[in-house]
Amino acid sequence: MFTDAESFLNQSDLVIFIHFIFVFVFLQASDLIITPATTFKEKPDPSGLVFGTVFTDNMLTIEWSLASGWEKPCIKPLENLSLHPASSSLHYAIELFEGMKAYRGVDGKIRLFRPTLNMDRMARSARRATLPCFDQNELLECIRKLVEVEKEWVPYSTAASLYIRPTLIGTEPSLGVKKPTKALLYVILSPVGPYFASGSFNPISLWADPKYVRAWKGGTGDCKLGGNYGSSIYAQQEALELGCQQVLWLYGEDHQITEVGTMNLFLYWINEDGENELATPPLDGIILPGVTRQSILDLARSWGEFKVSERYITMSDLRAALEENRVKEMFGAGTACVVCPISKILYKGKHLHIPTMENGPQLTTRFLNKLSDIQYGREDSDWAVLVS
Repeated sequence: MFTDAESFLNQSDLVIFIHFIFVFVFLQASDLIITPATTFKEKPDPSGLVFGTVFTDNMLTIEWSLASGWEKPCIKPLENLSLHPASSSLHYAIELFEGMKAYRGVDGKIRLFRPTLNMDRMARSARRATLPCFDQNELLECIRKLVEVEKEWVPYSTAASLYIRPTLIGTEPSLGVKKPTKALLYVILSPVGPYFASGSFNPISLWADPKYVRAWKGGTGDCKLGGNYGSSIYAQQEALELGCQQVLWLYGEDHQITEVGTMNLFLYWINEDGENELATPPLDGIILPGVTRQSILDLARSWGEFKVSERYITMSDLRAALEENRVKEMFGAGTACVVCPISKILYKGKHLHIPTMENGPQLTTRFLNKLSDIQYGREDSDWAVLVS
């Protein structure tokens, strides 16, 4: 049938490419079937929300198989999933998720914050997890319609929001360690208040110990896979037992600072060259490319008031800067908390005091206010995408 090996490879690649395109474009928001719930739960008081414990009346589901591609997306009443006990997501953690929010603005309009960045990251995670590709714009439109259906669940509050959790899992009923031939993409919604029980802008303490590693070169630390989070809980429990709220993840023999808990980390200091600098670890494969992280870097660079760097910082660098009174502020950043000031680090049995709160914290507060103004419609920006 084929004259030589090259011809065979070319035609095989063509078949794979045609199948890939078919599967890629088959997810269409125009095919969305909406059969919403007819009974409704009572909406919670925004002031008493505990993160991720209350869910809306409806969800979005889209099934995929290698044989037929993406099925029609459906918005339907929230329900339990029915999975075969051999599903690959249950045995080999072939799954991923995203985290984004819808905000009710001061003008009553509902906005998403830079959602295309979430879709980009979700697509990268899908490739790494060998899960099916999807049209990012079509999925985003399906999510927008789900939020529109559930618009009364978006809190009437500028201290709360509607958390959006897109999830993609392998569902093939097989114990073989392989790329799944079946998958389920679903989206659930949860009204949320502050991520931390201590409040939205109270400083947190960290435990830094190199015996636990969140991610490593060549691993999956730059993807939003559930396995990255589940394996961190043991260390988080030890941090709590030591009186700290979160883990400061270190990497390498030189104890590089990477992330804090489930957040990206920023340090505002006077660097070794005497410059005011906002620094965060680089995206080298072990750092999650956070949407809030990117937004803070974009804002800081647009201001042009101090040096902005993506660079390695070690615990030795930090300790030297603390001894020389060069540290101004340190904070975590992420969708769930936006920004969170850091006041203390337990490292090698000693508590390092971080003077974030004594310094205003001017920059941390400025970032929080700027991002919140965009999210809640107090300031116009193309980062905010209107839902309704």
